[in-house]
Amino acid sequence: MPSQSEALFQRAAQILPGGVNSPVRACKSVGCDPLFIHRANGSSMWTVDGDELLDFVMSWGPMLLGHANPEVEEAAIWALKNGASFGAPCPAEVELGELIREIMPGMEMVRMVSSGTEATMSAVRLARGYTNRAKVLKFDGCYHGHSDGFLVSAGSGVATLCIPGTPGVPDAIANLTLLAPYNDLNGVEAQFAAHGDDIACVIVEPVAGNVGLIAPAPGFLAGLREICTKHGALLIFDEVITGFRVALGGAQQRFGVTPDLTTLGKIIGGGFPVGCYGGKREIMQHIAPSGPVYQAGTLSGNPVAMAAGIVTLKELAKCDYAGLEARTKAFAEEMAAILRSKGQDITLNQLASMFTLFFTKTPVTDYATAKTSNSTAYGSFYRQMRGFGVNLAPSGFECAFTSFAHTKADLDKALAAARRVSF
Repeated sequence: MPSQSEALFQRAAQILPGGVNSPVRACKSVGCDPLFIHRANGSSMWTVDGDELLDFVMSWGPMLLGHANPEVEEAAIWALKNGASFGAPCPAEVELGELIREIMPGMEMVRMVSSGTEATMSAVRLARGYTNRAKVLKFDGCYHGHSDGFLVSAGSGVATLCIPGTPGVPDAIANLTLLAPYNDLNGVEAQFAAHGDDIACVIVEPVAGNVGLIAPAPGFLAGLREICTKHGALLIFDEVITGFRVALGGAQQRFGVTPDLTTLGKIIGGGFPVGCYGGKREIMQHIAPSGPVYQAGTLSGNPVAMAAGIVTLKELAKCDYAGLEARTKAFAEEMAAILRSKGQDITLNQLASMFTLFFTKTPVTDYATAKTSNSTAYGSFYRQMRGFGVNLAPSGFECAFTSFAHTKADLDKALAAARRVSF
Protein backbone atom coordinates (compact mmCIF):
# COMPACT_ATOMS: atom_id res chain seq x y z
CA MET A 1 0.00 0.00 0.00
CA PRO A 2 1.65 3.27 -1.06
CA SER A 3 1.94 6.16 1.38
CA GLN A 4 -0.16 9.25 0.75
CA SER A 5 2.92 11.03 -0.63
CA GLU A 6 3.62 8.15 -3.00
CA ALA A 7 0.01 8.07 -4.16
CA LEU A 8 -0.03 11.81 -4.72
CA PHE A 9 3.21 11.67 -6.70
CA GLN A 10 1.73 8.96 -8.92
CA ARG A 11 -1.29 11.18 -9.56
CA ALA A 12 0.90 14.23 -10.07
CA ALA A 13 2.99 12.45 -12.70
CA GLN A 14 -0.14 12.11 -14.84
CA ILE A 15 -0.95 15.83 -14.85
CA LEU A 16 2.27 17.75 -13.98
CA PRO A 17 5.48 17.36 -16.04
CA GLY A 18 7.76 15.19 -13.92
CA GLY A 19 5.11 15.24 -11.22
CA VAL A 20 6.20 18.65 -9.93
CA ASN A 21 5.81 22.36 -10.59
CA SER A 22 9.51 23.17 -10.13
CA PRO A 23 12.20 20.69 -11.26
CA VAL A 24 14.43 20.33 -8.20
CA ARG A 25 11.41 19.28 -6.09
CA ALA A 26 11.33 15.96 -7.93
CA CYS A 27 14.33 14.82 -5.84
CA LYS A 28 15.87 13.04 -8.84
CA SER A 29 19.45 13.99 -8.00
CA VAL A 30 19.15 12.52 -4.49
CA GLY A 31 17.60 9.26 -5.66
CA CYS A 32 14.14 9.34 -4.14
CA ASP A 33 10.63 10.69 -4.64
CA PRO A 34 9.36 13.94 -3.12
CA LEU A 35 7.32 14.20 0.06
CA PHE A 36 4.07 16.15 -0.15
CA ILE A 37 3.67 18.75 2.57
CA HIS A 38 0.40 19.35 4.38
CA ARG A 39 1.36 22.20 6.72
CA ALA A 40 4.30 24.03 8.29
CA ASN A 41 4.87 25.96 11.48
CA GLY A 42 7.98 27.51 13.02
CA SER A 43 11.00 25.41 12.09
CA SER A 44 9.05 22.32 11.02
CA MET A 45 6.84 20.93 8.26
CA TRP A 46 4.43 17.99 8.31
CA THR A 47 3.85 15.66 5.39
CA VAL A 48 0.46 14.43 4.24
CA ASP A 49 1.32 11.19 6.07
CA GLY A 50 1.71 13.10 9.34
CA ASP A 51 5.51 12.87 9.58
CA GLU A 52 7.31 15.89 11.04
CA LEU A 53 10.37 17.27 9.27
CA LEU A 54 12.75 19.76 10.86
CA ASP A 55 13.19 22.17 7.96
CA PHE A 56 16.45 23.65 6.69
CA VAL A 57 15.07 24.65 3.28
CA MET A 58 12.58 27.22 4.56
CA SER A 59 10.90 27.64 1.17
CA TRP A 60 14.39 28.15 -0.33
CA GLY A 61 15.25 30.94 2.07
CA PRO A 62 12.48 33.48 2.64
CA MET A 63 10.97 32.05 5.82
CA LEU A 64 13.51 33.82 8.00
CA LEU A 65 10.91 34.36 10.73
CA GLY A 66 9.86 30.72 10.48
CA HIS A 67 6.82 29.12 8.88
CA ALA A 68 3.37 30.54 9.68
CA ASN A 69 4.71 33.40 11.78
CA PRO A 70 1.66 34.56 13.77
CA GLU A 71 2.11 38.29 13.11
CA VAL A 72 2.61 37.77 9.37
CA GLU A 73 -0.30 35.33 9.24
CA GLU A 74 -2.60 37.79 11.01
CA ALA A 75 -1.69 40.60 8.61
CA ALA A 76 -2.29 38.40 5.56
CA ILE A 77 -5.65 37.18 6.83
CA TRP A 78 -6.76 40.74 7.60
CA ALA A 79 -5.80 41.83 4.09
CA LEU A 80 -7.45 38.80 2.48
CA LYS A 81 -10.74 39.62 4.17
CA ASN A 82 -10.67 42.93 2.31
CA GLY A 83 -10.03 41.31 -1.08
CA ALA A 84 -7.42 39.04 -2.63
CA SER A 85 -6.54 41.21 -5.64
CA PHE A 86 -7.53 44.65 -6.84
CA GLY A 87 -5.55 45.23 -10.03
CA ALA A 88 -5.31 48.79 -8.73
CA PRO A 89 -3.08 50.74 -6.35
CA CYS A 90 -3.41 50.02 -2.63
CA PRO A 91 -1.94 51.84 0.40
CA ALA A 92 0.17 48.86 1.49
CA GLU A 93 2.34 48.91 -1.65
CA VAL A 94 3.42 52.47 -0.84
CA GLU A 95 4.23 51.60 2.76
CA LEU A 96 6.20 48.48 1.82
CA GLY A 97 8.15 50.41 -0.81
CA GLU A 98 9.04 53.05 1.78
CA LEU A 99 10.19 50.36 4.23
CA ILE A 100 12.44 48.77 1.61
CA ARG A 101 13.97 52.14 0.76
CA GLU A 102 14.54 52.87 4.45
CA ILE A 103 16.40 49.58 4.92
CA MET A 104 18.22 49.68 1.55
CA PRO A 105 18.86 53.37 0.79
CA GLY A 106 20.32 52.52 -2.64
CA MET A 107 16.82 51.50 -3.72
CA GLU A 108 15.55 55.06 -4.14
CA MET A 109 12.55 53.84 -6.14
CA VAL A 110 11.04 50.35 -6.42
CA ARG A 111 8.63 48.50 -8.70
CA MET A 112 6.66 45.62 -7.20
CA VAL A 113 6.33 42.39 -9.22
CA SER A 114 5.18 38.83 -8.47
CA SER A 115 8.39 36.77 -8.38
CA GLY A 116 12.16 36.90 -8.28
CA THR A 117 12.34 35.81 -11.92
CA GLU A 118 10.08 38.68 -12.92
CA ALA A 119 12.24 41.09 -10.92
CA THR A 120 15.52 40.02 -12.54
CA MET A 121 14.22 39.92 -16.11
CA SER A 122 12.64 43.35 -15.63
CA ALA A 123 15.82 44.80 -14.16
CA VAL A 124 17.82 43.58 -17.16
CA ARG A 125 15.27 45.03 -19.59
CA LEU A 126 15.55 48.33 -17.74
CA ALA A 127 19.35 48.20 -17.89
CA ARG A 128 19.23 47.63 -21.64
CA GLY A 129 16.73 50.43 -22.13
CA TYR A 130 18.69 52.85 -19.96
CA THR A 131 22.10 52.16 -21.53
CA ASN A 132 20.90 51.40 -25.07
CA ARG A 133 23.14 48.33 -25.02
CA ALA A 134 22.26 44.67 -25.60
CA LYS A 135 24.61 42.30 -23.77
CA VAL A 136 24.46 41.04 -20.20
CA LEU A 137 27.38 39.66 -18.20
CA LYS A 138 26.55 36.96 -15.64
CA PHE A 139 28.63 34.43 -13.75
CA ASP A 140 29.01 30.68 -14.25
CA GLY A 141 26.54 28.85 -12.05
CA CYS A 142 24.67 31.91 -10.81
CA TYR A 143 20.91 31.54 -11.17
CA HIS A 144 18.65 34.52 -11.75
CA GLY A 145 15.39 32.80 -12.55
CA HIS A 146 14.29 31.06 -15.73
CA SER A 147 14.11 34.00 -18.12
CA ASP A 148 15.72 33.02 -21.45
CA GLY A 149 19.05 34.78 -21.23
CA PHE A 150 19.70 33.67 -17.64
CA LEU A 151 19.68 29.96 -18.45
CA VAL A 152 23.15 30.10 -19.97
CA SER A 153 25.42 28.31 -17.46
CA ALA A 154 22.75 28.55 -14.77
CA GLY A 155 22.89 27.00 -11.32
CA SER A 156 19.98 25.74 -9.20
CA GLY A 157 17.87 23.06 -10.89
CA VAL A 158 19.74 23.37 -14.20
CA ALA A 159 22.96 22.37 -12.47
CA THR A 160 21.23 19.83 -10.24
CA LEU A 161 19.65 17.93 -13.12
CA CYS A 162 22.76 18.25 -15.35
CA ILE A 163 20.65 19.42 -18.28
CA PRO A 164 21.69 21.93 -20.95
CA GLY A 165 20.43 25.34 -19.97
CA THR A 166 19.29 26.68 -23.30
CA PRO A 167 16.88 24.36 -25.19
CA GLY A 168 14.01 26.58 -26.27
CA VAL A 169 16.21 29.68 -26.11
CA PRO A 170 17.08 31.05 -29.56
CA ASP A 171 20.80 31.42 -30.25
CA ALA A 172 20.25 35.11 -30.91
CA ILE A 173 19.17 35.54 -27.29
CA ALA A 174 21.67 33.13 -25.71
CA ASN A 175 24.50 34.91 -27.54
CA LEU A 176 23.67 38.15 -25.73
CA THR A 177 24.72 36.55 -22.43
CA LEU A 178 28.41 36.77 -21.60
CA LEU A 179 30.02 34.64 -18.90
CA ALA A 180 32.81 34.95 -16.38
CA PRO A 181 33.82 32.71 -13.44
CA TYR A 182 32.47 33.89 -10.08
CA ASN A 183 35.12 35.66 -7.98
CA ASP A 184 37.29 36.31 -11.08
CA LEU A 185 37.75 40.01 -11.81
CA ASN A 186 40.26 39.23 -14.54
CA GLY A 187 37.56 37.30 -16.40
CA VAL A 188 35.22 40.28 -16.07
CA GLU A 189 37.87 42.66 -17.35
CA ALA A 190 38.48 40.37 -20.34
CA GLN A 191 34.80 40.44 -21.29
CA PHE A 192 34.69 44.22 -21.05
CA ALA A 193 37.85 44.47 -23.14
CA ALA A 194 36.10 42.47 -25.86
CA HIS A 195 32.51 43.76 -25.54
CA GLY A 196 32.60 46.80 -23.26
CA ASP A 197 30.69 49.16 -25.53
CA ASP A 198 27.78 46.72 -25.75
CA ILE A 199 27.49 45.46 -22.14
CA ALA A 200 24.37 46.90 -20.56
CA CYS A 201 24.87 45.38 -17.13
CA VAL A 202 26.61 42.92 -14.88
CA ILE A 203 24.17 40.85 -12.82
CA VAL A 204 25.51 38.92 -9.87
CA GLU A 205 24.39 37.07 -6.78
CA PRO A 206 26.53 39.06 -4.32
CA VAL A 207 26.74 35.84 -2.34
CA ALA A 208 26.31 32.93 -4.72
CA GLY A 209 23.57 30.65 -3.45
CA ASN A 210 22.45 28.50 -6.36
CA VAL A 211 25.56 26.34 -6.68
CA GLY A 212 25.70 26.05 -2.94
CA LEU A 213 26.92 28.93 -0.83
CA ILE A 214 29.97 30.78 -2.17
CA ALA A 215 31.00 34.03 -0.53
CA PRO A 216 32.49 36.86 -2.59
CA ALA A 217 36.27 37.04 -2.39
CA PRO A 218 37.63 40.17 -0.71
CA GLY A 219 37.42 43.03 -3.20
CA PHE A 220 35.29 41.12 -5.74
CA LEU A 221 32.08 43.14 -5.34
CA ALA A 222 33.95 46.43 -5.02
CA GLY A 223 35.88 45.51 -8.16
CA LEU A 224 32.65 44.90 -10.07
CA ARG A 225 31.39 48.30 -8.93
CA GLU A 226 34.57 49.97 -10.21
CA ILE A 227 34.53 48.14 -13.56
CA CYS A 228 30.88 48.91 -14.24
CA THR A 229 31.31 52.58 -13.39
CA LYS A 230 34.38 52.79 -15.62
CA HIS A 231 32.59 51.29 -18.64
CA GLY A 232 29.16 52.88 -18.19
CA ALA A 233 27.41 49.56 -17.46
CA LEU A 234 24.92 49.05 -14.65
CA LEU A 235 25.66 46.77 -11.71
CA ILE A 236 22.69 44.62 -10.62
CA PHE A 237 22.71 42.75 -7.32
CA ASP A 238 20.35 39.79 -7.36
CA GLU A 239 19.45 39.73 -3.66
CA VAL A 240 16.53 37.32 -3.98
CA ILE A 241 18.37 35.05 -1.52
CA THR A 242 20.62 37.48 0.34
CA GLY A 243 18.20 40.38 0.82
CA PHE A 244 17.27 40.76 4.50
CA ARG A 245 19.12 37.48 5.24
CA VAL A 246 22.89 38.07 5.20
CA ALA A 247 22.09 41.34 6.99
CA LEU A 248 18.91 43.34 7.42
CA GLY A 249 20.10 45.54 4.57
CA GLY A 250 21.26 42.59 2.50
CA ALA A 251 24.65 41.97 0.93
CA GLN A 252 25.01 45.61 -0.06
CA GLN A 253 24.94 46.59 3.61
CA ARG A 254 27.16 43.72 4.71
CA PHE A 255 29.84 44.34 2.09
CA GLY A 256 29.46 48.10 1.70
CA VAL A 257 28.92 48.11 -2.07
CA THR A 258 25.94 49.87 -3.62
CA PRO A 259 24.65 48.52 -6.95
CA ASP A 260 22.70 50.54 -9.51
CA LEU A 261 19.76 48.12 -9.34
CA THR A 262 18.70 45.47 -6.82
CA THR A 263 16.26 42.59 -7.19
CA LEU A 264 14.40 41.07 -4.24
CA GLY A 265 12.13 38.05 -3.93
CA LYS A 266 9.51 36.47 -1.75
CA ILE A 267 11.14 37.37 1.56
CA ILE A 268 9.66 40.87 1.12
CA GLY A 269 6.22 39.26 1.30
CA GLY A 270 6.84 36.85 4.14
CA GLY A 271 6.93 33.98 1.64
CA PHE A 272 4.01 35.05 -0.52
CA PRO A 273 4.58 35.16 -4.31
CA VAL A 274 6.15 38.58 -4.67
CA GLY A 275 9.32 40.34 -5.73
CA CYS A 276 10.55 43.80 -6.59
CA TYR A 277 13.36 45.60 -8.33
CA GLY A 278 14.64 49.05 -7.57
CA GLY A 279 17.57 51.38 -7.57
CA LYS A 280 18.65 54.87 -8.46
CA ARG A 281 15.81 57.27 -9.16
CA GLU A 282 17.33 58.42 -12.44
CA ILE A 283 17.34 54.84 -13.73
CA MET A 284 13.97 53.76 -12.33
CA GLN A 285 12.22 56.71 -13.95
CA HIS A 286 12.84 55.02 -17.30
CA ILE A 287 10.14 52.49 -16.37
CA ALA A 288 6.66 53.10 -17.81
CA PRO A 289 4.61 55.15 -17.24
CA SER A 290 7.44 57.53 -16.24
CA GLY A 291 9.59 56.40 -19.16
CA PRO A 292 9.69 54.21 -22.25
CA VAL A 293 10.74 50.82 -20.80
CA TYR A 294 7.56 48.79 -20.45
CA GLN A 295 6.77 46.32 -17.67
CA ALA A 296 3.39 45.54 -16.11
CA GLY A 297 1.54 42.97 -13.99
CA THR A 298 -2.01 42.58 -12.72
CA LEU A 299 -0.83 41.06 -9.43
CA SER A 300 1.99 43.55 -8.87
CA GLY A 301 1.48 45.17 -5.47
CA ASN A 302 -0.98 42.45 -4.44
CA PRO A 303 -2.59 43.64 -1.17
CA VAL A 304 -2.18 40.34 0.70
CA ALA A 305 1.53 40.02 -0.13
CA MET A 306 2.09 43.71 0.66
CA ALA A 307 0.46 43.41 4.09
CA ALA A 308 2.51 40.31 4.92
CA GLY A 309 5.65 42.04 3.71
CA ILE A 310 5.17 45.12 5.88
CA VAL A 311 4.92 43.00 9.01
CA THR A 312 7.82 40.77 7.94
CA LEU A 313 10.25 43.65 7.51
CA LYS A 314 9.15 45.33 10.74
CA GLU A 315 9.64 42.07 12.64
CA LEU A 316 13.04 41.42 11.04
CA ALA A 317 14.19 44.87 12.11
CA LYS A 318 13.79 43.73 15.74
CA CYS A 319 15.71 40.47 15.33
CA ASP A 320 19.17 39.51 16.60
CA TYR A 321 21.04 38.77 13.37
CA ALA A 322 24.41 38.39 15.11
CA GLY A 323 23.00 35.80 17.49
CA LEU A 324 21.46 33.74 14.68
CA GLU A 325 24.70 33.88 12.70
CA ALA A 326 26.72 32.66 15.69
CA ARG A 327 24.31 29.77 16.29
CA THR A 328 24.33 28.82 12.62
CA LYS A 329 28.13 28.91 12.41
CA ALA A 330 28.59 26.69 15.46
CA PHE A 331 25.92 24.27 14.22
CA ALA A 332 27.32 24.02 10.69
CA GLU A 333 30.86 23.52 11.96
CA GLU A 334 29.75 20.69 14.23
CA MET A 335 27.78 19.09 11.40
CA ALA A 336 30.86 19.24 9.18
CA ALA A 337 33.00 17.70 11.95
CA ILE A 338 30.51 14.82 12.33
CA LEU A 339 30.65 14.05 8.63
CA ARG A 340 34.44 14.24 8.55
CA SER A 341 34.56 11.78 11.45
CA LYS A 342 32.69 9.36 9.17
CA GLY A 343 35.41 9.55 6.55
CA GLN A 344 33.84 12.17 4.29
CA ASP A 345 35.76 14.98 2.62
CA ILE A 346 33.82 18.13 3.59
CA THR A 347 34.30 21.76 2.67
CA LEU A 348 32.00 24.00 4.71
CA ASN A 349 30.95 27.38 3.34
CA GLN A 350 28.90 29.43 5.80
CA LEU A 351 27.73 33.02 5.98
CA ALA A 352 25.07 34.59 8.20
CA SER A 353 22.21 32.05 8.51
CA MET A 354 23.18 30.12 5.35
CA PHE A 355 25.59 27.26 4.80
CA THR A 356 26.50 24.47 2.38
CA LEU A 357 28.31 21.23 3.10
CA PHE A 358 30.25 20.36 -0.05
CA PHE A 359 31.36 16.73 -0.16
CA THR A 360 34.85 17.60 -1.40
CA LYS A 361 38.23 18.49 0.06
CA THR A 362 38.64 21.22 -2.57
CA PRO A 363 37.99 24.80 -1.37
CA VAL A 364 34.83 25.96 -3.15
CA THR A 365 35.15 29.45 -4.61
CA ASP A 366 33.32 29.18 -7.94
CA TYR A 367 31.13 26.89 -10.06
CA ALA A 368 34.03 24.74 -11.25
CA THR A 369 35.13 23.90 -7.71
CA ALA A 370 31.51 23.42 -6.56
CA LYS A 371 31.18 20.68 -9.18
CA THR A 372 33.93 18.67 -7.44
CA SER A 373 31.42 17.83 -4.68
CA ASN A 374 30.45 14.15 -4.51
CA SER A 375 26.76 14.10 -5.46
CA THR A 376 26.41 10.40 -4.63
CA ALA A 377 27.56 10.98 -1.06
CA TYR A 378 25.27 13.97 -0.72
CA GLY A 379 22.33 11.93 -1.98
CA SER A 380 22.96 9.29 0.67
CA PHE A 381 23.24 11.98 3.35
CA TYR A 382 20.01 13.61 2.18
CA ARG A 383 18.00 10.37 2.15
CA GLN A 384 19.18 9.29 5.60
CA MET A 385 18.61 12.70 7.17
CA ARG A 386 15.10 12.82 5.70
CA GLY A 387 14.45 9.40 7.16
CA PHE A 388 15.52 10.75 10.54
CA GLY A 389 13.11 13.69 10.24
CA VAL A 390 15.42 16.43 8.90
CA ASN A 391 14.58 18.21 5.64
CA LEU A 392 17.57 19.40 3.59
CA ALA A 393 17.65 20.72 0.04
CA PRO A 394 17.20 17.86 -2.47
CA SER A 395 20.32 19.04 -4.26
CA GLY A 396 23.95 19.51 -3.31
CA PHE A 397 23.92 22.73 -5.34
CA GLU A 398 21.77 24.63 -2.86
CA CYS A 399 22.08 26.33 0.51
CA ALA A 400 20.76 25.24 3.86
CA PHE A 401 18.95 27.93 5.84
CA THR A 402 18.27 28.45 9.52
CA SER A 403 15.67 30.88 10.82
CA PHE A 404 14.83 32.84 13.92
CA ALA A 405 12.36 30.04 14.71
CA HIS A 406 15.09 27.37 14.97
CA THR A 407 15.81 26.61 18.62
CA LYS A 408 18.86 25.01 20.22
CA ALA A 409 16.78 21.85 20.61
CA ASP A 410 16.11 21.88 16.86
CA LEU A 411 19.79 22.19 16.03
CA ASP A 412 20.70 19.48 18.55
CA LYS A 413 18.09 17.20 16.94
CA ALA A 414 19.67 17.70 13.50
CA LEU A 415 23.15 16.98 14.88
CA ALA A 416 21.88 13.82 16.55
CA ALA A 417 20.42 12.71 13.23
CA ALA A 418 23.75 13.35 11.48
CA ARG A 419 25.51 11.13 14.03
CA ARG A 420 23.25 8.25 12.96
CA VAL A 421 24.20 8.59 9.27
CA SER A 422 26.45 5.95 7.76
CA PHE A 423 28.26 5.85 4.42
